[in-house]
Amino acid sequence: TLQVIYEFQTLMTRLTAMDVSNASVYDGASGLAEAVLMSLRANRKSKSRKVLVPAALNPRYTSATQAIVENQDVALETVPFCQEKGQTLVDALKPHEGEDFAALVISQPNYFGSLEEVDALTDWAHANGMLVIAVVNPTAMALITPPGEWGAEGADIVVGEGQPLGVPLSSGGPYFGFMCCKQKYVRQMPGRIIGRTVDMEGKQGFTLTLQAREQHIRRSKATSNICTNQGLAMTAATIYTSLLGPDGLTNVAAHSHANTQALADKLTAIDGVERAFTAPTFHEVVLTLPKPADQVLAALAEKDVLGGVSLANDYGMANAILVNATEVHSEQDLQLFEQALKEVLA
Repeated sequence: TLQVIYEFQTLMTRLTAMDVSNASVYDGASGLAEAVLMSLRANRKSKSRKVLVPAALNPRYTSATQAIVENQDVALETVPFCQEKGQTLVDALKPHEGEDFAALVISQPNYFGSLEEVDALTDWAHANGMLVIAVVNPTAMALITPPGEWGAEGADIVVGEGQPLGVPLSSGGPYFGFMCCKQKYVRQMPGRIIGRTVDMEGKQGFTLTLQAREQHIRRSKATSNICTNQGLAMTAATIYTSLLGPDGLTNVAAHSHANTQALADKLTAIDGVERAFTAPTFHEVVLTLPKPADQVLAALAEKDVLGGVSLANDYGMANAILVNATEVHSEQDLQLFEQALKEVLA
């Protein structure tokens, strides 16, 4: 078990280009809350209990983080996104220059599937005394620049949802979160870290190197009280990623991207359907429709097509849907979606 966890930590650090990974956390959303609290402890330059969070971050992540940190006197301040590009621009951060914030959260890709200008955002945060918390899609990291290489210094803390790494969903789960950081912040990282060592006879062994969980030390001294290790899901992800290897994971990411672009091209060929934003995307894209999104998605569901997510409630975009495709979708699947949407919009 310890060796499997050690291998998981190794593959996550390589995937994110970070120094250290812990032995997983509960899920991606609560992992972000852990990262926010960690940034307050780790940022010695700041006395702030405020963190900048982009409006283009997954709303579920924002609400989960808010629920966890609000009773600990932590404030999340929202940064608006560009309505044309669907990105968080540095210009949107400039009103906060000179203010004291512990960290800036950067989502890559963001909730709209758009790729953020991470180098500029990271450098701006560091220039203004903030740590950078990256929230990333692990599959995308096989194809695009990992957070450890963002800007001049890289992100400081990285979290995300590990479920895309070969963990099938059933009845609402399971999920597991991952968390990585720079070496200098490792003492502030919640959870536990497995290390490799040798015994008195020189034989290789694995051991708990860092134990900051409430199960191991006094609750008042723990860095977190919710950093449950999702051991079974993490093991599945380790096996999946090991079997694919670097080239295999890159192929999965590239095929997912290609399928989404192909789907978007098919759907936007339908009269009245357009891309909502101009920024490049990974394997999700926002489309605007000539009819209300909720109405269209309900009609697609009657045709056994899971058409995407409406942006009506979270962003007030009544006619917009977030659609996605992965490596498992075939050309026939894409054509089925296209035909169903044509019929619903007719």
